[in-house]
Amino acid sequence: MLRQLRRCLFKPSTTTLLPTPTTRFLHSLSDPPHRESSSPPPPPVYLQNLLKFRRDKPAVEVERALDLCSFHLTDELVFEVLKRHRSDWRLALVFFNWACKSGLKRNGYVPSSVVCNEIVDILGKMKRFEELHQVLDEMSQREGVINESVFATLIRRYAGAHKVEEAVGMFYRRKEFGLEVDSEAFRTLLMWLCRYKHVEDAETLFHSQMSEFPPDIKSWNVILHGWCVLGNTHEAKRLWKDIVASNCKPDLFTYATFIKAMTKKGKLGTALKLFHGMWDKGCNPDVVICNCIIDALCFKKRVPEALEVFKFMRERGCEPNVATYNSLIKHMCKIRRMEKVYELVSDMESRKGNCLPNAVTYSYLLGSLKEPREVPVVLARMERNGCSMNDDIYNLVLRLYMEWDDQDGVRRTWEEMERNGWGPDRRSYTIMIHGHLENGRTKDASRYFREMVSKGMRPEPRTEKLVSSMNIQPKERT
Repeated sequence: MLRQLRRCLFKPSTTTLLPTPTTRFLHSLSDPPHRESSSPPPPPVYLQNLLKFRRDKPAVEVERALDLCSFHLTDELVFEVLKRHRSDWRLALVFFNWACKSGLKRNGYVPSSVVCNEIVDILGKMKRFEELHQVLDEMSQREGVINESVFATLIRRYAGAHKVEEAVGMFYRRKEFGLEVDSEAFRTLLMWLCRYKHVEDAETLFHSQMSEFPPDIKSWNVILHGWCVLGNTHEAKRLWKDIVASNCKPDLFTYATFIKAMTKKGKLGTALKLFHGMWDKGCNPDVVICNCIIDALCFKKRVPEALEVFKFMRERGCEPNVATYNSLIKHMCKIRRMEKVYELVSDMESRKGNCLPNAVTYSYLLGSLKEPREVPVVLARMERNGCSMNDDIYNLVLRLYMEWDDQDGVRRTWEEMERNGWGPDRRSYTIMIHGHLENGRTKDASRYFREMVSKGMRPEPRTEKLVSSMNIQPKERT
């Protein structure tokens, strides 16, 4: 019987096997005669693994392994492989260089500006500027590869590495790459210098090049925004005066930047003066500026004035959005003006659109509740308005029930979180552990702590300290 079975298994057959849809990766330089000259591109993960297993090998050996793969190079494939090596510049560079050399031989592939931008970004991020210059020299030999996006990446990476002189020097090399040295490009240079806190250098450059690049309000705004982000209100005020004294008229962005900086530093008087001056000058504030003023007034407990601004902006045609209402509701809840809170919520519901209450609105409402029976009412209203539950809302409700020591509510919320796929997460366990310990239920706190640790969640330092004082030990993993 066994002999017959062997004969059947090893009997030559003339039956043609049907091709399977599975992608095949070829590791030979030539394909079988009945196949096409090259197989479909392998998925990026395949090339990622091929490179990963040869990370410590010389570049020549890595390229030899890549040569043995027969596939067409495309921008999409090369970009995806580079993207997977953003933190491994060496392999990214080896693959990019190989793609440049082999692409022409294989299917005439030449990397586009998108791919070149990616390798420039990788090398710049890892501060490999010597290798970056080599790539740049090769790219410059092909027309149209170095475009505005690639150049912006170059400037950004030099500024990010705090190489201010090199960034400025690279800017003046634009003509070598067929790019105009214009005001827009100069503004991009200033922006990236300011973004990486080189505001003083940016302003010095801005003033020194005024004859070559006549200043406009956008350029002034870049410098002003830089000082404001640094929190240097003294320099921001000085620059504001320079802007007002110049031939450039402040626009909405100028006002918004300066007003926000003043309110953040607690200089509400200056911010209000600017705000009212805008109306007088015919430069009507937008909703962003109004929201900033309303929030600052509420923070200073000047709620009646905030409501006046709210009323005034609507009268002048500046329509509020959900952030406007949320600022008022947040502070109204703090001072327990609940009648006004629900009046605002009803107004939001009637206006709909971008005023419809969101998860932030309902979190303020829930945080103001005093009894467990009020929770379902707010959640039902939330559901009616089409606002879905999320992990923040679930954890807030869980914390409220735990503070009220309503264990039925805690159990229902916990089960619903699990059922709807919103946790429990580390915050949920932290709430349960601290809540049970505060209520003297050490056994329950211990159970949740062990469950948390068994899931691989690391407790917060305060939780570890509290649990340690209670002598609770995590259960050993098996």
